[in-house]
Amino acid sequence: MSYTSQAELEARLGVEELAQLSDRVSGEVPDAEVIARAIADAEAEIDGYLAARYALPLAVVPPILSRLAAELARYFLRGTNANESERDRYGDVVRTLRAIGRGEMVLEGGDALGAGVGLNEADVLPSSRPLAFGRST
Repeated sequence: MSYTSQAELEARLGVEELAQLSDRVSGEVPDAEVIARAIADAEAEIDGYLAARYALPLAVVPPILSRLAAELARYFLRGTNANESERDRYGDVVRTLRAIGRGEMVLEGGDALGAGVGLNEADVLPSSRPLAFGRST
């Protein structure tokens, strides 16, 4: 399930800004391929945080995720040209996603994973590596 779309980015940012961010040649026409890549990167980053707490894909996309995805896509489109304000907004988005992943914020309509599902710092996973020096105990 998609968290945002080119049409939503156009509505949020305006066609002119989206063209400037995505059209690497003239900056006049939004480049659908470049925009799709930025959206995919944004959605992958969001899923990385959500997977710790929610079953993916989500059945319904909460409005907050649409906003966060649009902000991330804009940041990824800006790339190394991001200004301080855009970097700050990116940091805000990441903090929000971390809060969701830790359960400090709850996504309305999201199917939370059951207790004990997922890993935290205290979990220990068995190793599939053979024991060193041939010792079996």
